Amino acid sequence: MTGRIIECDADVQEGAAHLAALCPRLHHAYALTGPLPLRRNPDGFARLLSAIVSQQVSVASANAIWSRLEQAGFTEPQRIVAVTDDDLRAVGLSRQKARYARALAEAGIDYAALRSAPTSEVIATLTQVSGIGVWTAEIYAMFSLGRADVFAPGDLALQEAVRLLYDLPERPKERALRQMAEDWSPWRAVAARLLWAYYRVAKDREGIR
Repeated sequence: MTGRIIECDADVQEGAAHLAALCPRLHHAYALTGPLPLRRNPDGFARLLSAIVSQQVSVASANAIWSRLEQAGFTEPQRIVAVTDDDLRAVGLSRQKARYARALAEAGIDYAALRSAPTSEVIATLTQVSGIGVWTAEIYAMFSLGRADVFAPGDLALQEAVRLLYDLPERPKERALRQMAEDWSPWRAVAARLLWAYYRVAKDREGIR
């Protein structure tokens, strides 16, 4: 079972209202942030390839590399398999990321089937691919598949937002934050949106790309 799917702004608003009623701290955060973004992205190969491109580089660098990949037509798995690593490096991919891109292209993932697969299966399938970690798989499930009850406790911005909002002495570790987020079910993905928005308000910084 996929659980609730976030399709529109009304779904996000419903989840935010639930969370605000559930917890005074989340209510406070929501009062500061105002309406939360829908943030539904396309699913499929290109979205995961974009996530690989974005790893450990600035947003500006990632956007520039992605633009070159698009111009070269390297956003389809068949094209990635057909070209050489030198071709991929020529558009800005590091040697490691070229290897990850090829691994993703050769993985043969049935992206349509993932739309109806349980979230645990989605994450297990994606993390079998070199270069796709749990965080990337959770973000894909959250924003590309619209899963309402997915969280990404390894995200540093979420950890810092929770530290600030709940006045904790330090950032919660991934395991502790995953456990804490269980209280926000079945709207954990909306809790993530709220915490990212609160992080930007509190830190006056950009969250994730």
